Amino acid sequence: MQLQTILNRIEKHAGFVYESVRWDGDGSLAVKIRARRGSRPRCSGCGARRSGYDRRPERAFAYVPLWGIAVTFLYAPRRVHCPLCGVLVEEMPWATGKRQVTNSFSWFLARWGRRLSWKEVAEVFRTSWENVFRSVELAVTWGLAHRRLDGVEAIGIDELQWQHGQSYVTVVYQLDQGCRRLLWIGRERKAVTLDAFFTWLGDVRSRALRFVCSDMWSPYLKVVAARAPAALHILDRFHIVSNINEGVDKVRRGEANELRKSGEAPLLKGNRWLLLKRWDNLKLGQATRLAELLRANLRTVRAYLLKEELDFLWGYRSAWWAGKFLDSWLDRVMRSRLGPLKTKARSMRKHRHLILNWFRAGGTISNGIVEGFNNKARVTTRRAYGFRTYRAHEVALYHALGRLPEPESTHRFC
Repeated sequence: MQLQTILNRIEKHAGFVYESVRWDGDGSLAVKIRARRGSRPRCSGCGARRSGYDRRPERAFAYVPLWGIAVTFLYAPRRVHCPLCGVLVEEMPWATGKRQVTNSFSWFLARWGRRLSWKEVAEVFRTSWENVFRSVELAVTWGLAHRRLDGVEAIGIDELQWQHGQSYVTVVYQLDQGCRRLLWIGRERKAVTLDAFFTWLGDVRSRALRFVCSDMWSPYLKVVAARAPAALHILDRFHIVSNINEGVDKVRRGEANELRKSGEAPLLKGNRWLLLKRWDNLKLGQATRLAELLRANLRTVRAYLLKEELDFLWGYRSAWWAGKFLDSWLDRVMRSRLGPLKTKARSMRKHRHLILNWFRAGGTISNGIVEGFNNKARVTTRRAYGFRTYRAHEVALYHALGRLPEPESTHRFC
C-alpha cells in the first residue's frame, strides 16, 4: 500500500491531493501536496471560498512520524483576495495559522505530553520544547471551548504554590461523583481571584451549587457566602485534622526547645511523625516507641491525646450529636493551657457551623479529594522542572487534571 493511499484513508482533505512522496537525504519522508484542479481557496479570515491572488513560497509542516520515520508535508499556499478580509493566505485544513506543525502532530504530541515530561516528548519525537508546549496549548484551548459545564453541583477550593516565595494560584475542582476534574485556575490567592471564578461560572450555575468545600481562610469564606449563598459550605475533616496537627507540632517544638535548654533528656527529638500519624497507621516499632513516650508527663503528650480524642468526632452521623461532642472537646482544649491548640480551638469554635456541615452533607464531600488533585498538580509541575511563565503552568494543569474533550478524528495515533 502506498503512503498516499494511507494518508487518504486517515488524513483526507477536501480540495487537496497528495501529489508525490520522496525520500530526503536526512532520512525523512517529504509528502508534496497540491490543490485540486478547479478548487477555490478558502479565506483564513472568514472561511468563505474566494478567488486566488497569487502563491507564497513552499512551506514545510511536520507530520506524525510513521514507522519511526519523520514525515513532512510540503505545500505552497495560495493567497486569496477577500472583499471582507483583504488579501490573506488561504486556510489549510491540516494546520492552524502560521504553525509549522500539522494539527494531527499537535494532538499526537499533546497526548504524549500527559505521559512524559514535555522535554522528553520533544527529545523522543525530534521536535522543540516550544512545539510541544504549543501543541498542549492547542489541545487545552480546544478542550476548554468545548467542555460541558452542566450539572456542576459540588466544588472544592484551594490554593497551590507554583513558584518560590509567595506565588500562589487559586484552583477550583469539580467534586461531583460522576465527574471530578480541575474546573478553573486563577492568579494569586485573593478574594478578588475567587470572585472572578464565580463571575466566570455565572449567577445561574453559582446558584445551582449544592456543596462548596474549602479551608478556613477568611477571604474564601466571605466570597462563598456572598456568591453561592444557597450552597452548603463545608470545612471538612482533612483541613481540621491538618490544623490540629499543626498545633500539636508547635507544642512539641516549644517543649523540645525547653528540654534542650534545661539539659534534660531529649525525649521529643526525632519523634515528630510519631505524634502526627494516626495510631492505626503506626508500624510495630513506632507503636512501641510511642507507648514509651506517652508515659512521660509532657505537655506534648496531653496535646497528642487531645488530638487523638478528636478522631471520635468523625464517627458521628448526626450533626446535632457531633456538635455536642465538638463543644465538649473544645471546652477541654480551652482549659488545657496549651497555647497553640487553644488558638486552633478558637478558630474551630468560630466556624463551628461550617464544620458541622460535613455531617449535614453525609460525609460525602471531602477536600481530601482536592488534596489528591493538588498532589497530582505538584507532580505535573515537578515533571516540567518548573514553569517560567504562569501561562505554561496554567496550560499544564488544565491538560493533566481538566479531563478535557478532544475532537473526533478518523485515526488516533496514540
